[in-house]
Amino acid sequence: MQKLKIVLSYDGSRFDGFAVQKAKANTVSNKLYEVFKSIGIFSKFNASGRTDKGVHAFFQVIDIDVPLFWDDFKKLKSELNKKLKPDIYIKRIERVDDTFHSRYSAKRRVYRYIVSFKKSNPFEARYVTFLEKKLDKKLMQEAIKKFEGVHNFEAFKKSKGGITNYVREIFKARYYEYREYGVFYFEANGFLRSQIRLMVDFLLKIDSGKLSIENLKIQLENKKNFSRTLAEPYGLYLSKVIF
Repeated sequence: MQKLKIVLSYDGSRFDGFAVQKAKANTVSNKLYEVFKSIGIFSKFNASGRTDKGVHAFFQVIDIDVPLFWDDFKKLKSELNKKLKPDIYIKRIERVDDTFHSRYSAKRRVYRYIVSFKKSNPFEARYVTFLEKKLDKKLMQEAIKKFEGVHNFEAFKKSKGGITNYVREIFKARYYEYREYGVFYFEANGFLRSQIRLMVDFLLKIDSGKLSIENLKIQLENKKNFSRTLAEPYGLYLSKVIF
């Protein structure tokens, strides 16, 4: 057997999340296992992270033990992509040593959340979050910076889950605009479940005047919760995993 690192992208709007679920559930992992088995690969894989229903990935990473007869990675990539298209695409395959682990070897993860200032249309509805007006750019740039640093993000996580350590470090938190789109950029050592959607929703409420930067500081210090609702999933992308 040989351990392979596989970088892939997928259209999250076509799946009910990334994680394995019951046998016939429509998840990214279930589809991957189905296709792996069809070409003689029966090992379980590790992933750099899980994405919720509707969330996309430009750069998801998995590692899996593969039989040695799959020594032509170009052919392996081609065979996988034939069976995975059009909603999943294998970008790169490479051999790694046995110590590599897609989740635990990752140093940083980058997510982008994309909003659009255009009129809503059905062709982008699953890939951006449409807003009725442009955001206050300076206000968003000031507010998002408050997330940077080491924090206990207990107030910015989905309530369910067995994780007890809520401390994460966000290295970069930025807001920028490109043409008719706004982009929220987050780079951290890890994220809690639905953390980014909770943070973006809070920022959008600051822009609308429903909440303030002071409210954000207070919730970030876990003194009081002002908002626990999620931004729509469709604008969220796992953009990069850094090892």
